Amino acid sequence: MKRILVTGGAGFIGSHLCERLLNEGNEVICLDNYFTGSKRNIIHLLNNPYFEVVRHDITEAYYAEVDEVYNLACPASPIHYQHDPIKTIKTSVVGATNMLGLAKRINAKILQASTSEVYGDPNIHPQPESYWGNVNPIGLRSCYDEGKRCAESLFINYHKQNNVRIKIIRIFNTYGTRMNTNDGRVISNFIVQALKGEDITIYGKGNQTRSFQFVDDLVEGMIRMMNTDNTVTGPINIGNPTEFSILDLAKKIIEITGSSSNLIFKPLPEDDPMQRKPDISLAKKTLNNWEPKVSLDEGLLKVIEYFKSVL
Repeated sequence: MKRILVTGGAGFIGSHLCERLLNEGNEVICLDNYFTGSKRNIIHLLNNPYFEVVRHDITEAYYAEVDEVYNLACPASPIHYQHDPIKTIKTSVVGATNMLGLAKRINAKILQASTSEVYGDPNIHPQPESYWGNVNPIGLRSCYDEGKRCAESLFINYHKQNNVRIKIIRIFNTYGTRMNTNDGRVISNFIVQALKGEDITIYGKGNQTRSFQFVDDLVEGMIRMMNTDNTVTGPINIGNPTEFSILDLAKKIIEITGSSSNLIFKPLPEDDPMQRKPDISLAKKTLNNWEPKVSLDEGLLKVIEYFKSVL
């Protein structure tokens, strides 16, 4: 049994990770300030004697004796991280500093949940880990993009300077049950609009592409990354390389839900990337042949049923 700290543990991804770690026989501390997380995501875990919940903001110091830290705390959808951009930057940078300081003091292994947003609007397709990115440092998305890029730098330098055992993964578009219905992400937006029979909003012409991974595949990749030996630090892309246009996604969701929704088109938001697709060859090589298992059709069915239950 390991004692594991998950920051952002009541969030969409964090709650799935907590559940998986508990099922594997570990003791889990879930740290969350509930800015985007929800007690509803973890209520089914509260009776587990090895699960502990702490309301805490990682921009403030936190102390615990643990073996591993998964640092997931940070709003991840544009509508949330742009709501308070200064807070978003602080969560990424000050929060990472606090968690790295904790890991250094107690000699814990620590994983940073970074993001494909570090690649910005990429000039290379698909995106390998060696690509430095094309990011606007003062744009609307910069609070998240640059915050995560700085956090990666902090992790690397804590490793080089203080021998902290670090792991960095770059998460590509992820969806699944327990997503917020109002988080502004494309899959949740489209499903909610389709189920309500509202017009489905597409920004631009819908020819921009994304690669969507189901949350179970991500959690598997995260745990495999944490379990690699100390020579593996990352960053490593964790995502699904199957690429879809936004227009095709909207049509697929309308078909699956049987919705009567119409498509409407609005201007693209500032700095919205036109392409996003991971090169996962390093993940396959390093993480025991890890690759996504859940197809988009299979995953969408699960999420649609979930949203039907919460709307």
